[in-house]
Amino acid sequence: MSSTTSFAIKRYKNRSGAISWRLSGWLAGVRIRKNFKTQEEAAAEKAAQELRALQSASGLRSGTTFLTDVQLREAEDAFRRLEGRPQSLLFYVDFGLTNYRESGQQKALSEAVTEYVATKVKESERTLISSVQVRSIRNELRMLQRYFPAGSVSQFTTGNLTTYLERGQPSLKTYNNRRGILSTFLKFSFQRDWIVANPVEKTPHHRINHRRGSAVTFTAQQAGELMVFLEGYEDGSLVPYVALCLFAGIRPSPRDGEITRLLPGHVRLDTGVILIEPEVSKVRMKRLIQIQPNLAAWLRAYPFMPIRPSYVEYHRLKISERFKLSHDVLRHTFISMFVGKFRSMGEAALQAGNSESIIRKHYLDLKSREEAEQFFAIMPRLSATATGKPSVTPLASLPVQVQPAA
Repeated sequence: MSSTTSFAIKRYKNRSGAISWRLSGWLAGVRIRKNFKTQEEAAAEKAAQELRALQSASGLRSGTTFLTDVQLREAEDAFRRLEGRPQSLLFYVDFGLTNYRESGQQKALSEAVTEYVATKVKESERTLISSVQVRSIRNELRMLQRYFPAGSVSQFTTGNLTTYLERGQPSLKTYNNRRGILSTFLKFSFQRDWIVANPVEKTPHHRINHRRGSAVTFTAQQAGELMVFLEGYEDGSLVPYVALCLFAGIRPSPRDGEITRLLPGHVRLDTGVILIEPEVSKVRMKRLIQIQPNLAAWLRAYPFMPIRPSYVEYHRLKISERFKLSHDVLRHTFISMFVGKFRSMGEAALQAGNSESIIRKHYLDLKSREEAEQFFAIMPRLSATATGKPSVTPLASLPVQVQPAA
């Protein structure tokens, strides 16, 4: 310490004869001289003056505080680390308090996915969502776990999720589908306080201009040839399945379509209707389908029984090689033929479980009334045995309109 900031204590005798202790020295060019009754008091003041001198030389400041020495050191270290940063210490403290989760609050990604999928399975059992949705959710979250094999749900950021969503250069629709599944999963996590915000909300969402054209359908001739073939295939075991989808528009997917949930009790030949209950319907809405006379003949010749999905799916694939049996071509054919015969988009929408706008956009004017009449006159050969009439309405006179399969 330089002489300008040095302090000394000396024993001093006053004129009265009393002994005192004098502190003398210099502080920043100012002379300090004080008398104390005891040496201890003088030593305490000497230490205080030396501290002031040290603070003056190093930029330190004195002040009262409720912080402990350790806390003061941490605060000083924090300010040194933030030197040059644009925000205050309180800003970064608030950010940490908002976003950081203690180990007890961290949720492993695998555990979170398991709990989320379990809730979706229960929703499916209560017919709130379809099994197709559950399968899509399970597959997407399985891929998420492969991409992020370790860590908790809180590891996700807008940046790493955007990279994940854009993997493999997906189409805009695929990207949006992935984003939707992740958004609901992370919303579920947010509600359980596993994360403090949903990072998917700040990822891009693409607007898509849908330009779907007319539905892909069979001609009446193709439909007739298909039914003739099915009567001689596997003892006609697939006839009820195809007849209901082709002549009534039942959604045909052998995995999770309406046909998989349809029961014989729903097909009421005595009253001429098929009752689609909410638990059967894809859109969870009740509807009635009028059984056309040719469908009634098919179902009397080949009574409907609940399908075996694996059996139907296997043989459907084999038949597809010959008849281009794309996913919804049977249903599309029914709707287009119904509109062609009855010229009522409203009634077609009610029986098919679609909106009138969809019917107008994809099915209007696809079929002529003449072709539709031929379609709804396709009859089984078994019904012709007793009557001696032709088993199938002649179709050779119809123009063959081969439409591309999906």
